[in-house]
Amino acid sequence: MYLWTLRHSHSHSVVDNSRTCCETLTLYPQPAGAGGPLRIVFAGGSDRYVPGGAPLGSGDVGYIRGASLNLHEPGAVRALLDVALARGWQPEVRQAVEIDGWSLLEAAAAARAGTAGPADSED
Repeated sequence: MYLWTLRHSHSHSVVDNSRTCCETLTLYPQPAGAGGPLRIVFAGGSDRYVPGGAPLGSGDVGYIRGASLNLHEPGAVRALLDVALARGWQPEVRQAVEIDGWSLLEAAAAARAGTAGPADSED
Protein backbone atom coordinates (compact mmCIF):
# COMPACT_ATOMS: atom_id res chain seq x y z
CA MET A 1 0.00 0.00 0.00
CA TYR A 2 1.14 3.57 -0.70
CA LEU A 3 0.20 7.10 0.23
CA TRP A 4 0.90 9.83 -2.28
CA THR A 5 1.18 13.58 -2.49
CA LEU A 6 1.26 15.89 -5.47
CA ARG A 7 3.06 19.21 -5.43
CA HIS A 8 3.20 21.96 -8.03
CA SER A 9 6.28 24.17 -8.03
CA HIS A 10 8.15 26.65 -10.21
CA SER A 11 11.77 27.12 -11.09
CA HIS A 12 13.10 30.40 -12.38
CA SER A 13 15.91 30.74 -14.91
CA VAL A 14 18.22 33.70 -14.45
CA VAL A 15 19.56 33.13 -17.99
CA ASP A 16 16.39 33.98 -19.89
CA ASN A 17 14.08 35.11 -17.05
CA SER A 18 11.67 32.24 -17.79
CA ARG A 19 9.57 30.25 -15.34
CA THR A 20 9.12 26.48 -15.59
CA CYS A 21 6.29 24.58 -13.93
CA CYS A 22 6.96 21.24 -12.27
CA GLU A 23 4.69 18.55 -10.84
CA THR A 24 6.20 16.18 -8.28
CA LEU A 25 4.30 13.02 -7.40
CA THR A 26 5.72 11.43 -4.24
CA LEU A 27 4.74 7.89 -3.23
CA TYR A 28 5.34 6.65 0.32
CA PRO A 29 5.40 2.87 0.97
CA GLN A 30 3.13 1.89 3.88
CA PRO A 31 3.24 1.21 6.71
CA ALA A 32 5.36 4.26 7.46
CA GLY A 33 9.04 3.36 7.52
CA ALA A 34 8.60 0.36 5.21
CA GLY A 35 10.82 2.01 2.60
CA GLY A 36 11.95 5.26 1.09
CA PRO A 37 9.73 7.56 -0.96
CA LEU A 38 9.64 7.63 -4.75
CA ARG A 39 9.53 11.09 -6.32
CA ILE A 40 8.31 11.16 -9.91
CA VAL A 41 9.09 14.59 -11.35
CA PHE A 42 7.49 16.18 -14.42
CA ALA A 43 9.23 19.41 -15.44
CA GLY A 44 7.69 21.55 -18.18
CA GLY A 45 9.40 21.80 -21.56
CA SER A 46 8.88 22.81 -25.17
CA ASP A 47 7.06 19.63 -26.25
CA ARG A 48 5.22 18.90 -23.01
CA TYR A 49 2.84 20.60 -20.62
CA VAL A 50 2.72 20.94 -16.87
CA PRO A 51 0.00 23.55 -16.36
CA GLY A 52 -0.28 25.79 -13.40
CA GLY A 53 -4.05 26.11 -13.77
CA ALA A 54 -6.70 27.00 -16.37
CA PRO A 55 -7.50 26.01 -19.04
CA LEU A 56 -6.03 22.61 -18.13
CA GLY A 57 -6.79 20.94 -14.86
CA SER A 58 -4.60 20.64 -11.83
CA GLY A 59 -2.39 17.57 -12.05
CA ASP A 60 -2.49 17.27 -15.85
CA VAL A 61 0.85 16.38 -17.46
CA GLY A 62 1.53 15.25 -21.00
CA TYR A 63 3.12 15.69 -24.36
CA ILE A 64 1.64 18.39 -26.60
CA ARG A 65 0.86 15.77 -29.24
CA GLY A 66 0.80 12.54 -27.30
CA ALA A 67 0.29 10.72 -24.04
CA SER A 68 -1.07 12.44 -20.94
CA LEU A 69 -2.19 11.65 -17.39
CA ASN A 70 -3.92 13.42 -14.54
CA LEU A 71 -1.82 12.86 -11.43
CA HIS A 72 -4.84 13.28 -9.14
CA GLU A 73 -6.41 10.09 -10.53
CA PRO A 74 -5.61 6.94 -8.53
CA GLY A 75 -5.43 4.84 -11.72
CA ALA A 76 -2.82 7.17 -13.22
CA VAL A 77 -0.75 7.05 -10.03
CA ARG A 78 -1.01 3.25 -10.00
CA ALA A 79 0.08 3.03 -13.64
CA LEU A 80 3.17 5.19 -12.93
CA LEU A 81 3.96 3.06 -9.86
CA ASP A 82 3.64 -0.16 -11.87
CA VAL A 83 6.01 1.14 -14.56
CA ALA A 84 8.54 2.30 -11.94
CA LEU A 85 8.41 -1.11 -10.26
CA ALA A 86 8.76 -2.92 -13.61
CA ARG A 87 11.81 -0.79 -14.41
CA GLY A 88 13.56 -1.63 -11.17
CA TRP A 89 12.44 0.72 -8.39
CA GLN A 90 12.72 -1.16 -5.10
CA PRO A 91 10.29 0.27 -2.53
CA GLU A 92 11.91 -1.56 0.38
CA VAL A 93 15.13 0.46 -0.03
CA ARG A 94 15.01 3.08 2.71
CA GLN A 95 16.38 6.03 0.74
CA ALA A 96 14.45 8.50 -1.40
CA VAL A 97 14.60 7.92 -5.15
CA GLU A 98 13.81 10.52 -7.80
CA ILE A 99 12.79 9.56 -11.35
CA ASP A 100 12.14 11.75 -14.39
CA GLY A 101 8.41 11.25 -14.91
CA TRP A 102 8.70 11.72 -18.67
CA SER A 103 10.62 8.43 -18.86
CA LEU A 104 7.53 6.65 -17.45
CA LEU A 105 4.67 8.63 -18.97
CA GLU A 106 4.07 6.91 -22.30
CA ALA A 107 4.19 3.38 -20.86
CA ALA A 108 1.94 4.38 -17.93
CA ALA A 109 -0.59 6.10 -20.22
CA ALA A 110 -0.64 3.07 -22.54
CA ALA A 111 -1.14 0.71 -19.59
CA ARG A 112 -3.90 2.95 -18.24
CA ALA A 113 -5.61 2.85 -21.64
CA GLY A 114 -5.21 -0.93 -21.73
CA THR A 115 -3.04 -0.90 -24.86
CA ALA A 116 0.31 -2.04 -23.40
CA GLY A 117 2.01 -3.57 -20.40
CA PRO A 118 3.62 -1.33 -17.75
CA ALA A 119 7.19 -2.25 -18.76
CA ASP A 120 6.70 -1.30 -22.43
CA SER A 121 9.04 1.39 -23.61
CA GLU A 122 9.58 3.55 -26.67
CA ASP A 123 13.38 2.92 -26.53
